[in-house]
Parts: sequence; C-alpha cells; structure tokens
Amino acid sequence: MNLTRESMAAALTGCAAPHSDRMLAEGAVRQVLVADGHCSPDEASRVGPHLVSLCRHYGQHPFTPLEDVRRELRLDSAAFGRLLDLFRRLPALREAVVTGPSGKYWANTLLPLERAGALDAVLDGKPRYPHILGLYPGPTCMFRCHFCVRVTGARYEASALEEGNARLASVIDEMPTGNPYALYVSGGLEPLTNPGLGELVARAARRGFRMTLYTNSYALTDATLRRQPGLWEFHAIRTSLYGLDDAEYETTTGKKQAFQRVRANLLHFQRRRAAERMPVRLGLNYIVLPGRAHRLLDLLDFVAELDAAAPGRPLDFLNLREDYSGRPDGRIAPAERAELRDALAAFEAKAAEVTPALEVDYGYALHALKSGLDAELPRIRPETMRLGAHPQVAAQIDLLGDVYLYREAGFPGLAGAERYVAGRVGPDTSLRQVVEGFVTRGEQVVPVAGDEYFMDGFDQVIAARLNQMEADIAAGWGDERGFLR
Repeated sequence: MNLTRESMAAALTGCAAPHSDRMLAEGAVRQVLVADGHCSPDEASRVGPHLVSLCRHYGQHPFTPLEDVRRELRLDSAAFGRLLDLFRRLPALREAVVTGPSGKYWANTLLPLERAGALDAVLDGKPRYPHILGLYPGPTCMFRCHFCVRVTGARYEASALEEGNARLASVIDEMPTGNPYALYVSGGLEPLTNPGLGELVARAARRGFRMTLYTNSYALTDATLRRQPGLWEFHAIRTSLYGLDDAEYETTTGKKQAFQRVRANLLHFQRRRAAERMPVRLGLNYIVLPGRAHRLLDLLDFVAELDAAAPGRPLDFLNLREDYSGRPDGRIAPAERAELRDALAAFEAKAAEVTPALEVDYGYALHALKSGLDAELPRIRPETMRLGAHPQVAAQIDLLGDVYLYREAGFPGLAGAERYVAGRVGPDTSLRQVVEGFVTRGEQVVPVAGDEYFMDGFDQVIAARLNQMEADIAAGWGDERGFLR
C-alpha cells in the first residue's frame, strides 16, 4: 500500500476513533516509519500494529498505567520502551490521541497542567501556589437543589462579610499573575448574594485576572448590576440552567417561578451588554438529566431567544454535561445512551441552523459519546483518594479564609468537610503559607466512606492522573510517566 503524505496524515490523525480503518492506519504507520528513516521495513511491520493499538487505547482510556498496556500488548520492557520512543517520533499519532474520543481530558486538563508543572509539584512534594484557585464568596443561596450537598439552612453570618471580603481581597493581591485564568468565582453558596462581589472582581481585573463567575443568575438583576458595576469586569458569566420552565426549576431547586426570573435576568443582561458594548462573555451550563435528552432542542430555542434580545451579540458558549450522579459504575444504561446519542445528533443539526455562532463544549463524557465510545468517567473511591490531595493544582477558599482541598467540601456546616481544610488565611497567614505548610509538613487526610463526594469531576480527573503517574514511576517508567507529556 502506497499512500500520499496527505492520506497518511489523515489515516494517522483519525486512528484513535472507535470506527476508524485500523488496517489503513497500520499501513500508514509502517510507511511513515520507513520513509522518515525511523526504522527498517521489518521493524516497521512488527511495531505498526502495536503503535496503532497504543494510540487507540490512550485516545479512549487516558488514565491507564503504562505497565497495564505493556502487559496487554505482551511486550517486554525493552520492546515497550522502543515502542514509546517510536510513538514520540510520529506527531500525527499524538494528535490522534489528543483529538480522540477522550481528547477533552488531554486537551482541556491534563496537558495544560503538565505544561504548567502543577502535576510535577504534587508528585515531588513541592509547595507552590494553586494553579487554579476558586473564590467562594457567597454567604447564602436562595435555592435548595436536590443534588446539592449543602446543609439545609446553613449559611455564613452577615457579620462575616466585611472580614471575609478583606481576606479574599488579600488573596487576589497575593496570587501570582502569570496565569490570567488562575482565579474563578463559584461556591459553595451563590456568589451573587455577596454585596461586595463587584469590588472583588474589579480588584482582580486590575491585576490582569480574567475571572469566570459560576452562578444561578437568580440575583443577576438590574438592581444588582447597578449596585455592583464591577460585575461587568468578569471575563465570563456562566449560568447553571436547572430546567426550561418553572415546573422543572421548582422540581430541582425548590423555588417557585424561578425560571421566569432567571430568564428575565439573562434577557436584560443580553440587552445591556450589547447596548453598552461590554466585553464580558455570557454562557450557560446545562446538565442533561435522565429522560430529558429530548429537551436539548428546546434548549436551543431558549438560546435563540437570548440571541434575539441582542442582535449581533449572541450567547457565547454552552456547556453540556451528562448526569452521572447515582451511577455507581460510572456508566449510563444502553437504552439511555442510544437516546442521548440520537438527541445529540439532532441537537448539532439544529444548532448549526439556529445558533451558528454558539460555542458548544460537550465535556469529557459527551464528547466521547458523540465519538461512538461508551463513555466512562474516572471513579475515585476512598481507597484511591490521595492522602495529600493536590493543593498545588487546585484549591478553594471561602469567606472564613478556610482553604479547602476539594471543590465540593466548601460548604458551611458540612459534616466531615473540616478534615479537608488545609488551613486558614488571616491577617497573619497568607495563602502561600497555608499551602506551603500543608505540603512541607506532609499533612495527610485518611479518607472514610463517602469522602469521595467532596470531589467534583475535576478533582476526580486530577486524582486519577496523579495515581496513574505514580504507578508509572513505580514501574520504572519515570521518563514516560503519564504517556503524553
């Protein structure tokens, strides 16, 4: 088989997809290896199938330790090391992994953290500022969402606001400015219930931080925007959408007529940012709940309504996520999976027609599902949780100055969450001192049953990656740990 350079590149870059032509990819690998002088024709014939297998595996299962794959391929260490060396010589295979069904893990999370050195800092036990820091400024929340771990009625006292905002301001002033996306605002509780949020946003913007707000937008009213003009200095506002009508919202949040208020707020925000040419980006986050895949088309109608409110300034982005809560094996049922895949196809077709400018992020799992892969998210259990967590990668800080190790632990009064506080920022203690002290002292938290629920999807991905890298190092693959570097 003699392929042109263009056809070889196409065969290689698509070879991680589940339904790609494996024989064509193997032929392209052999031809490139010989043509570029990487090995002899005989060796190319032997390693070509293994290279395609390696590419397909890590394009679909990014967290597998190298030793597991070596045993699966039935290669000794020397032969496997040679295979990894040849893989690195073919950039098209790397591209195939990064753009494969599980490519969102690689492109959005793992490789950026690798480049930043955050993962190495954890493995080496070296303190550094969190690469990503969540500010949790909300003192309360108006919703009672059934999926939320918040203790009913729990809130921060109003008297904690002034001192708490001063703590958060000191952290903003302290954070290194090398990464403009290092800070975001979320919770915990609803951030817009903090009357000083706008001042914190403006403070961060002056230092060059491009922060995103994660909000339910119930309080994103015209009155709030007038009182807090600093809110316009967010880089982006991402609204969690809990339904597409009042009944769905009430079922999820316990709040009557909440959808109509959120809808009115977003329409008003659209008109104002267009009229005043505000650069802040606006987007939605929507979780596809079981039995609601058909609502994706109605979601596009809502996006189109927001677009129509501001001609020439459409909604910027939409994050779609699948609901994996209550699925102990990390999978969705076959019938539901088929329904969801069909709904996504119809969604893409309609989006191209009615919201062509919309950036849609399908996240880790739905991206894989769209590619034809039976998506499975990492499932960290207490026995695989890391005793020292990963504060060099990410941490969260609340109004009290408590620095939480996991994103779902930052709720007041949450039983057991206090064990995942690395320390407290205060007048005499900086964020750097909290993280440095936690890491250099080698502090550990021994998990108990249920602690894994303090970890959100991002935390689980980081733990899975670090566990994989440690397994590779222990097996003697330190230079190649994690497969892609």
